[in-house]
Amino acid sequence: MKNYAHLLPLLLASLLPLATGCSSARKSPAPVVPASSGDGKSVAAADDLDEYESVAIADPLEPLNRATFMLNHGIYYALLRPISKGYEFIIPKLLRTGIHNAYENVKFPVRLVNNTLQGNFQQAGKETGKFLVNSVVGVGGLMEPSERIPALADIPSADTGQTFAKWGIGQGPYIVLPLLGPSSTRDVVGLAGDFALNPISWVTIIYGGYAWTIAIPAANTMRSLPNQLAQYDAATENSVDAYLSARTAYVQYRAAIAER
Repeated sequence: MKNYAHLLPLLLASLLPLATGCSSARKSPAPVVPASSGDGKSVAAADDLDEYESVAIADPLEPLNRATFMLNHGIYYALLRPISKGYEFIIPKLLRTGIHNAYENVKFPVRLVNNTLQGNFQQAGKETGKFLVNSVVGVGGLMEPSERIPALADIPSADTGQTFAKWGIGQGPYIVLPLLGPSSTRDVVGLAGDFALNPISWVTIIYGGYAWTIAIPAANTMRSLPNQLAQYDAATENSVDAYLSARTAYVQYRAAIAER
């Protein structure tokens, strides 16, 4: 029987850009007084409920989630942030942009399949057009000439978790994953679906070897780290309770994705 242990780094490296980009830039919440409601859900002070009223997600694993959140926070600052800074220092911005564009272009099947599953055939057609233009004219996706074509510019992304939401599947309990960060039961399954649809996963699994299994997914994580960490900072800085702030940002972001 084959040993698939070598695929764990691949899985983490491939999913990290998907899961750590859950928070969008937003106003930092006003100071709150965290308290326990006795049912596994944190509550904020009455004067600050407007900052957290949109958080409608069960958090029965809050003690464990908080511990994982603090572990992740330490890893982000002690390990990932220096790596991200080194990446930005060593790799010129133009090259970083090209790498980012190429990886996003390769993820075309994730967007195509999910738009189709959602019945959004017009957007699936636009995604196909965008992929062809960027692959041919944009030299394999290193450039994005599609952004200069009004019909193909600023096409909203689509993922498996969003598809589940469109189908009416509830998000389930809130979960903080080691390294990967905020998620929910629905989105954890969605991440697995995105991983299966991502051609980067196909190549690394089919060809194996260190270069394919580690280097390519690691580069995928590297190119997204600066933006992901910036979003994390925007969601948690100046907050008395960074955990609640990150949870709020995650739920708000995924709700916005589901409404697209």
